[in-house]
Amino acid sequence: MKLFVKIFLSLLVGALCLWLAIRRVNLLATASELRHLPLSAILVYAATMVPTHLFRAWRWKYLLRPIGVSLSFGRLMIVSAVGFMAILALPFRLGEFVRPYYVVRSGQSRMSALLGTVAVERIVDGLVISILFFVTYLLAFRAGSSGYSSVLAGAAWLSLIGFLSLTIFLACALRWTEETIRLALTVSLLRHFAPALAERLADKLRALIHGFRALREPRNMIPFLAQTTLYWFSNGFGMWLLARDMQLAISLTGAFAAMAFTGVLISLPNSPGLVGQFHAGVLIALGAYLPAATVSSFGGAYAVALHGIQFVWYVGLGFLALLAVGGGSHSLRAIVVESKRAAEEGDAS
Repeated sequence: MKLFVKIFLSLLVGALCLWLAIRRVNLLATASELRHLPLSAILVYAATMVPTHLFRAWRWKYLLRPIGVSLSFGRLMIVSAVGFMAILALPFRLGEFVRPYYVVRSGQSRMSALLGTVAVERIVDGLVISILFFVTYLLAFRAGSSGYSSVLAGAAWLSLIGFLSLTIFLACALRWTEETIRLALTVSLLRHFAPALAERLADKLRALIHGFRALREPRNMIPFLAQTTLYWFSNGFGMWLLARDMQLAISLTGAFAAMAFTGVLISLPNSPGLVGQFHAGVLIALGAYLPAATVSSFGGAYAVALHGIQFVWYVGLGFLALLAVGGGSHSLRAIVVESKRAAEEGDAS
């Protein structure tokens, strides 16, 4: 039932975003622009995916090290490629369990501790794109954008407040771990209504907080934050290059705004393949910088091309990595089912 509810919510969010995206594009004009998309634009953007993927995967090493996990560079890249494919392809971010599961299979750590490191990534990424989105929104607003300002304003404030609140909670938890967990359970009333669930939640919170230990050690924190910065810069810079090659006259700030708002939107229960959410995020953000007629034609083609290139990259690379890491004997579905079961058991090894 829980899985059914998650899939239903992800499909609902995807359908709503797809409707929002289609309303903003001229399908005939978009198709025409895509037919004239130069191969050089695709290749240049694909080239920027290399450092983006590298920094996104490599930084996990510095979160694994404090919990005693060591992976070779090659193994880290292969496991990450499978995990990124699963995150993109599956609804409700079910693919987040895949990377930790492969480490658990090697017997190096508990699933709960590894999920804590993944949560660190998500929270830091959320904070980065929220701040970036907030800053780029302010710049767009000062430039006199209209029409999309209320949507961008609400999303900018909500995402910033949400991730800042979560960051403050975790900062307190690092300093006063047990006190913070007790306070969270008391406020939620779980100890009163569901004591068994409260104890399981407390264990998961401890694992999450344990994962954040990496950010207390400069030898792990500095390279992790540096590679996170390079990851997001490479991502936004690549989006700007593709926009330029597709005759979209947006600034580098506009490209980063599109990246940040799309990142905020796909942090919701995601649809399979991010269909709808990705396109709506890009188009709504472009509306703050470009005329509606440009967004409906060039912007629509840009959103489709951007999503398509990323999808082919992550799925193609992930499929090859899946053959390497599983020896061809494990399907993605089987791995996700096993990893989800391991996460629910908590101490799988």
